[in-house]
Amino acid sequence: MSRDKQLHLGAFMRPVSLHTGAWRYPDAWPDANFNLRHLTHCIKVLESAKFDAFFMADHLGVLNMPIRSLKRSHTVTSFEPLTLLSALAMVTERIGLVATASTTFDEPFHVARRFASLDHLSEGRAGWNLVTTSNPDSALNFGLETHLPHNQRYQRAREFYDVVTGLWDSWEDDAFVRDVARGEYFDPEKLHVLGHKGPHFSVKGPLNIARPIQGWPVVVQAGSSEAGRQLAAETAEAIFTSQPTLEAGKRFYADVKARLVPLRRSPDHLKILPGAFVVVGDSREEAREKREKLDTFVHYDSGIASLSIALGHDASGFDPDGLLPDVPESNASKTSRQNVIDLARREQLTVRQLAQRLGGFSGLQFVGTPADIADHMAQWLHEEGADGFNVMFPYLPDGLEDFAYKVVPELQRRGLFRKEYEGRTLREHLGLPRPPTRHA
Repeated sequence: MSRDKQLHLGAFMRPVSLHTGAWRYPDAWPDANFNLRHLTHCIKVLESAKFDAFFMADHLGVLNMPIRSLKRSHTVTSFEPLTLLSALAMVTERIGLVATASTTFDEPFHVARRFASLDHLSEGRAGWNLVTTSNPDSALNFGLETHLPHNQRYQRAREFYDVVTGLWDSWEDDAFVRDVARGEYFDPEKLHVLGHKGPHFSVKGPLNIARPIQGWPVVVQAGSSEAGRQLAAETAEAIFTSQPTLEAGKRFYADVKARLVPLRRSPDHLKILPGAFVVVGDSREEAREKREKLDTFVHYDSGIASLSIALGHDASGFDPDGLLPDVPESNASKTSRQNVIDLARREQLTVRQLAQRLGGFSGLQFVGTPADIADHMAQWLHEEGADGFNVMFPYLPDGLEDFAYKVVPELQRRGLFRKEYEGRTLREHLGLPRPPTRHA
């Protein structure tokens, strides 16, 4: 592989930090998750650092843990992602804007319209993070007593994608002639009715908005299960994944890229971006001290709730000082559940230790100097464990600014990251082609 290959960097910004102690860290912004002024500052810093994208996750259920745990969470209130990104599009020019929308609890017409609108408002910077929603509590907010089974969620998601992309192709790129003299606003020959009828959806169309600037907003996928990997290979242009080690990352990378071959897709047209929790220090000792201090702000109530969510099973009755017992299968995210069980077994962690780790952060993390972090990222890139990273910050604003002002210049100095944007759209940032309309 060419050593000239560069990293792609997204910023995972909802919640602003996955660490449950982030809002309590000294000089952090406790309300950063729901403060437009703070989020505007953050996206401007990230754009100045030439990040590919600002990535907004979402959740659709609040009461997913006991209130004694929930009261310690900084994620119970947050902006609806498309609303926030539409506002942030007005104060930025280049950085991509990626939002999550669930295929389990939304309708294809709504999703197609919202993301087409964001793409036009931002002049081609929108991305759709296609998720099936793993949190069972969300179902109770949408008239369902139980969550859809895992396989059904992915079957629905596949058809959902077909409908959304079909709706984005409702109008050809030059359909709107706006001929004032002739009084003709659009060319009827370039309007196409979808007429979809399938197992899950019946959607006539067309979409009531012009074809997106990018043809289609960039499609991102976040599943790592067998069904999730196949869905990503068939539909996604970027994958936000959780891979705890380089060896695991290399296996995932090779597996997903290999799935593209029979689909006649180029491996370059699917970017794999593991989430990486990054703590920066001017020395390794300072970085470790920051991480250890951050972990002191995790309450056990919060940690055990995080563990319960990850396992899809109530862990509050487990012996805190015993090893993790056998946990039955659940309808939650299979990959997240297995990663937690593997971590507990591998390091022989007690339930208390595991809860502390989950309440802090248990996935891939780079803790060290800017040079250390650049070394790790370069290794993942060159050994084909990743095409880049979705960076998770420990707290705001300092944790984000440490990365933007210290790590990014180190990556740029090594030729691992751009110094200037070369294009204007998110597709151009990621090196992705613009899809032609199926009706051309």
